[in-house]
Amino acid sequence: MIGLFNDCFPPIMDGVSLTTQNYAYWLNKKAGNVCVVTPKSPDARDVEEYPVYRYSSIPIPMRKPYRLGFPRIDWPFHARISRVSFELVHAHCPFSSGTLAMQIAKEQHIPIVATFHSKYRADFERAIPSRLLVDYLIRKVIRFYEAADEVWIPQAAVEETLREYGYKGRVEVVDNGNDFAGVPSLESMRREARRELGLCSGEFMFLFVGQHIWEKNLGFLLDALALLPDVPFRMYFVGSGYANDELKQKVAGLGLSSKVTFVGSIVEREVLKRYYVATDLFLFPSLYDNAPLVVREAAALGTPSILIKDSTASEIISDSVNGFLSFNSTDAYAGRIREILQAPAVIRQVGEEALRTIARSWEDVTEEVYDRYSRLIKRKENR
Repeated sequence: MIGLFNDCFPPIMDGVSLTTQNYAYWLNKKAGNVCVVTPKSPDARDVEEYPVYRYSSIPIPMRKPYRLGFPRIDWPFHARISRVSFELVHAHCPFSSGTLAMQIAKEQHIPIVATFHSKYRADFERAIPSRLLVDYLIRKVIRFYEAADEVWIPQAAVEETLREYGYKGRVEVVDNGNDFAGVPSLESMRREARRELGLCSGEFMFLFVGQHIWEKNLGFLLDALALLPDVPFRMYFVGSGYANDELKQKVAGLGLSSKVTFVGSIVEREVLKRYYVATDLFLFPSLYDNAPLVVREAAALGTPSILIKDSTASEIISDSVNGFLSFNSTDAYAGRIREILQAPAVIRQVGEEALRTIARSWEDVTEEVYDRYSRLIKRKENR
């Protein structure tokens, strides 16, 4: 059995949760020997074709809907998981699920892969006022990755963050995929989606998908949009997070209420697909993200993104080739939007190149993942 461990899983939706879900789905289709280990969630239904083992958890204040897991004190869970014979465990998070994966790897003498997905220091600094405690927690995170047999990162630029945290070991780049790759008839789908959303001819649509948290630079984004009073646009925010109410207040304060819509979380992927395909520009000014799935999802549907130049996430973007880059100021970001909208043919061309160069299917990614797992298992057995 291959075990995929992460501190969240659908119905809690973020990039790492979706990565874990897609790994599980496609690895199960290929080999049928995969399970997911994750904290309990009150809304979880777990109707997947593979086992999902959940352990006790409580809500994390200020980080709704995320939960803090306690696998060590959940004895019924321990009884179930102790009966599972693993060949390899893959930790997508260094906290409760990752610690459990490390323990199982040691007890069963099997390899462990650990993927570094997130900028944990930013999360710690927001929640913890003590610099000493933040430094201590980062050292614990790095010790976790140092103990893994292999450390994976979702794109090359993420290595810089790991090195800044003090990690000195080897890393392997393993791309993220997306489940929107290979969609036919994008243009007809785009027309239908725009009609369903009630978009008028000559009206531009912008989109953000992700957690509604300040770390995503959403205040910056709203300030930039406020500098475009003469541009006919509608901006849709998809997702949820602790900053949701404050963002709505900011929208009202900036006089953007008639142009900005908060959709909430969308679990149905076909519904989300229609928002992506209807969009002219995907706006993603985050400096927090390492390798955002949402930029790849937009690309798979021919929608180009505007990112901040020199951000970690922007590594996969060549400006005006397969996406757009802006300097890190609201004036520059607003100006870039205005400039791009004046060239609809360029938007289409850049979107097509994004589709060609950025979008990679999860099926293709997990073929590579399975091969890597197999080599690592054999290497461990031969020691």
